Order: sequence, then C-alpha cells, then structure tokens
Amino acid sequence: MRLRLSGEQIRDEIIGRIETLSGQDLGACYQCGKCSAGCPVVEQMDIAPSEAIRYLQLGHPDIVLDSNTIWICASCFQCASRCPKGVEFSSICDALRAIVLRKRVSDPKVDADELARVMVSDAPQMGVVGALRKLNG
Repeated sequence: MRLRLSGEQIRDEIIGRIETLSGQDLGACYQCGKCSAGCPVVEQMDIAPSEAIRYLQLGHPDIVLDSNTIWICASCFQCASRCPKGVEFSSICDALRAIVLRKRVSDPKVDADELARVMVSDAPQMGVVGALRKLNG
C-alpha cells in the first residue's frame, strides 16, 4: 500500500488524542515486532499490533480505526510485557475504541428525538436505549 505523508498528518489532533487517552508515546515504538510476535490473538487481527502503531506513527489513524484489530485486542498486556520500550498496545486499543464509540455517540445515525413518540412512551426505557444502540451501530 502506498501512503502519502505530510507533517500535518503525522501530528494531527487525533494522534494527540490517542496519545493522551492511552498515556502512550507512539514515537517510542521502533518496530521490533515483539508485541505482534507475543500477541495471542494476532492471527484474528487484520492489522498486527506493530503495523497498527506504524500506521499511527505515519499519521493514518483512519486505517487503524476502521480495522477489526482494535476490537479483537484482548487487553492481556502481553504486548507491553514483551516491548523493550514499554509501549502498551492494549492501552492504545482502549483509546482507539473510545474514539470510535464517542464518535458514534456524537454523530448518531438516528437521533433520540426522531424516535416515534409512541415508542418512547410505551417501550421500557431499556428497550429505547437498546434500540438506539442497535440503530447507531
């Protein structure tokens, strides 16, 4: 895959948010691959942990945010125990999942105000919440 790079892409707002939420320095990773080699679920991931960090380092969080890797990560911290720089890919995945979920909440496909008044008045509260979750992905 060919990627175009620019300084703005590499240090944009979302990369800063990922580092803040995860408490990790993405630049600390020097791509040794020990995180990927030790990950017990790497075979289920579409992007290996070291590849995901590299995409983030290169300013392409969209590729990682759209991957199933962030949802497959079991948060077992095997990656952190093997990383010579102490980078916790599990924490990075937690941050990425939070970003995706917050975006879904702030940019819903179906607004709660659009639900039919009958549904809101007759359905139990848990039913309305479940319907909104299902409709908003």
